[in-house]
Amino acid sequence: MASYPQGHHAPVSANSYMDISDNGAAGPPITMDQQKQHQTMMWQQNQYMGDSGIQSSVTTRAPSLSGKSQHDEMDEQQAMFGEVQYPQQVPPSNRAAGGYTQEQVDEMNQQLNHSRPQRVRSAMFPETLDEGMQIPQAAIHPGAETAVQRLSEPSQMLKSAVVNLINYQDDTDLATKAIPELIKLLQDEDQVVISQAAMMVHQLSKKEASRHAIMNSPQMVAALVRAVTNSHDVETLRSVGGTLHNLSHHRQGLLAIFKSGGIPALVKLLGSPVESVLFYAITTLHNLLLHQEGSKQAIRIAGGLQKMVALLQRNNVKFLAIVTDCLQILAYGNQESKLIILASGGPGELVRVMRAYTYEKLLWTTSRVLKVLSVCQSNKPAIVEAGGMQALAAHLDHQSGRLVQNCLWTLRNLSDSANKVGPQGPQEGLDGLLHMLVQLLGQSDMNIVTCATGILSNLTCNNQRNKIITCQAGGIEALVRTILQAGDREDITEPAVCALRHLTSRHPEAEVAQNAVRLHYGLPVLVKLLHPPSRWPLIKAVVGLIRNLALCPANHAPLREHGALPRIVQLLIRAHQDTQRQRSSTASGGSSGSIVDGVRMEEIVDGTVGALHILAREHNNRGVIRGLNCIPLFVQLLYSPIESIQRVAAGVLCELAADKEGAEVIEEKGATAPLTELLHSRNEGVATYAAAVLFRMSEDKPQDYKKRLSVELSSSLHFPLSWNESGAAATVSHEDPYNMYSQQSAAPQRQGGFMQNDMPAMDNGLPDLGTHPDFAFEQPEQNGLNNWFDTDL
Repeated sequence: MASYPQGHHAPVSANSYMDISDNGAAGPPITMDQQKQHQTMMWQQNQYMGDSGIQSSVTTRAPSLSGKSQHDEMDEQQAMFGEVQYPQQVPPSNRAAGGYTQEQVDEMNQQLNHSRPQRVRSAMFPETLDEGMQIPQAAIHPGAETAVQRLSEPSQMLKSAVVNLINYQDDTDLATKAIPELIKLLQDEDQVVISQAAMMVHQLSKKEASRHAIMNSPQMVAALVRAVTNSHDVETLRSVGGTLHNLSHHRQGLLAIFKSGGIPALVKLLGSPVESVLFYAITTLHNLLLHQEGSKQAIRIAGGLQKMVALLQRNNVKFLAIVTDCLQILAYGNQESKLIILASGGPGELVRVMRAYTYEKLLWTTSRVLKVLSVCQSNKPAIVEAGGMQALAAHLDHQSGRLVQNCLWTLRNLSDSANKVGPQGPQEGLDGLLHMLVQLLGQSDMNIVTCATGILSNLTCNNQRNKIITCQAGGIEALVRTILQAGDREDITEPAVCALRHLTSRHPEAEVAQNAVRLHYGLPVLVKLLHPPSRWPLIKAVVGLIRNLALCPANHAPLREHGALPRIVQLLIRAHQDTQRQRSSTASGGSSGSIVDGVRMEEIVDGTVGALHILAREHNNRGVIRGLNCIPLFVQLLYSPIESIQRVAAGVLCELAADKEGAEVIEEKGATAPLTELLHSRNEGVATYAAAVLFRMSEDKPQDYKKRLSVELSSSLHFPLSWNESGAAATVSHEDPYNMYSQQSAAPQRQGGFMQNDMPAMDNGLPDLGTHPDFAFEQPEQNGLNNWFDTDL
């Protein structure tokens, strides 16, 4: 490096390397202070690049005054001032000030001065440069940005904003001036003129400014609607449809279309064979349904529902998704719309869509329509007959949670009709659904479990095949586990208990199911559900299930040990008291019938006494029942005006009279008079049980008393009664007299004054009393307060 005497410095040129920047031409003359600053910086530069004088230049360098290395500080200055990369240093003999020759410094400054306008244009207005033009870069490193380059993005944004503002104003002015003329052209008699005008309006509607001008002109919107109504030209309809579609993306545009009577015109377009016209029409109507009040009724009046159902035959999945969503919006909460969809063949088409496509959004929107229709008593059979149960069941293993949930809600709503329709009776082919439902009981999502239990309850009601399949699929264990995990969630426990009630009766594996409930530790939780906070609908279901479980002798002792008998008697007394209070109120002019939570208290009396009747077949249970002092209540129930209650009361007294102690108590409580009166009942079951109780009460009476009683009973019952060797009446057959689900028994029929059935002859005991309509334990709740299987969710 060149050295200078002390106090002397290298000459500073006006165009030295310190003046390399993106400024304009060379700056003003350098003052003395500026010259000193230049000298200091040059000294620093020389120190950075020179030898420290100690040892060699290879291993040591003078430290930076700023604490930065030479390369860090050089890079920082170069990035800030946009300097170019310096050429390689020349040998010491050719160096000038700053380590470069004067020619090199002049060349670098000249290069920057000449390329500065191009660099500015490249950063701020790149579109003005000639294609392929090379612009020298001012940054040393390729990844570094100069100050001009950092201004590139903000300047582009500013330029775009200014251009958009200018164009927006131009579009607004153009549309404002053109709209009056276009309105006249749209009203022309020449269809070609109308078509051209519609195309121009469509082009204007694609820009925001002119679109606002169109929607702010009621005359223009009205002219477009008239053009659709009066024209059959495809291009006109496409252009107007596209314009209305563009307007429908704004609330103001929707209001303008609605006020101009655009909905009938759009419904007309739904009949077009052109795909683009259909798309414009259905999307515009969809936007109206979503955001414009009053659109639903206007579309119904214009016949939109019928047109939309017809469009379900098309095969564009995205188009169908919009159509089905429109149908769901129109049908929700409107019975008239549901009936129109039914009359148009909607259920069959919707089921076909569920079977034919895999597009998730289409399946979801279609399932939503079916869910709304599934609460309509007229649509239910149509959906089931079209194979809706099977079509919905096919998607229960779908990855889409919302689709699975909608399918389950729909299946739950339909399931009570699945056992009623069809020329061959209940629906078949539900094996896969039943297996899937049993698996879904193990889900952690309570909404899924709620639906699954409800569907199982309805599908197993009065359907022997479904009962067998559910039991074989592990349904008993799954339902018991569900009840244990549900806690006090009655929306789960009630249908689960009802399903168990169905599975424990009227099919070949009923006895296995009755045992399975006990083996899977279901008895304790069932007895617990008889206590608060359980409401009456759940209590009613549990009482019916316990009655079925009592048909299995192995369940008698566990039920007794878990305290079922005292609790059932408490419920009986409470329900009876409610009926008595209501009866007093009725006598005073009040309403008839005592209903709590949608359950008639007479049903609770009927069910509890029926359960006690079956439980009283076991000797120890009879002792517990006698000890609860409820025999007087049973005697009182013989006076009930309801035949079914008379029947169960006589039945439990018949079982209790099997023990001498019980017969004595029954006689002491004055049962002879009402029982004698019931011998003349039109109900054979009531009369037969009354006769059996009287026979058992007469065991300790003289022989002549027994014969007189036999003659009287035979005269009243129109058939002879047999006696055993001890002179007592034959014992009652332990076939279930109330079990309407018994496969071996049939309803008794009178033939010549005698009851005929398949059960043993009279000399072997009292006949089985067959089915009775008052003990329809499996019938789903039909009152509106407890219609859990049928909701419009």
